[in-house]
Amino acid sequence: MPNTLYDQDLQLWIEQTIEQLQNHQFEALDSEHLIEELVDLGKAEKNALKSNLTILLAHLLKLRLGDDVPDSMKVSCYSSILEHRQRVLNNLADTPSLKSFLLEAVEKAYPDAHKLAIKEGKLAKFGVWIPQESEYPTVCPFSIDQILDEDFYGL
Repeated sequence: MPNTLYDQDLQLWIEQTIEQLQNHQFEALDSEHLIEELVDLGKAEKNALKSNLTILLAHLLKLRLGDDVPDSMKVSCYSSILEHRQRVLNNLADTPSLKSFLLEAVEKAYPDAHKLAIKEGKLAKFGVWIPQESEYPTVCPFSIDQILDEDFYGL
C-alpha cells in the first residue's frame, strides 16, 4: 500500500517538489525520490537518443544495400531518415552534453539497427532482391558526421 505522496500521485509529488525547491524548503524535500527521478531523467535522454539512432541507422543501411528496391520503399526510408535524424539533432540541441555520449550511443544502437534492417529486409516482397545477412556490415559503416549530415542517405 502506497504511503508517500510519491507513491500515491507522482504528478502532485512533482508539483510539490518544485514548490519546495522554489521556496528553498530543502529540508522538506523527498531527496531520495528526487535523486531517483533525476537519474531516470538522464537515462531517458540517452535512451531517446539511442532509439532514434537505431531507426536512423537501420534505414541508412537499408538504402545502402537496397539499390534496386522500388521507389515507394525508398521513399519510406528517406522519410524515416529525415524524421529520426531531426529527432537526433533536436536531442543534441536540447541537451548538448549528449554529444559526449554520441559515439557510445551509435555503438550501442548499431547492433539493434543491424538486426532491424535485416528483419525489415526479409519482409520485402514483389520480387525485390533481398541482401543476405552477411552483406550487412557488423560494424557501423557510417561516421558521426555522415549520420548527422542532413544530406546523407547512406548511398
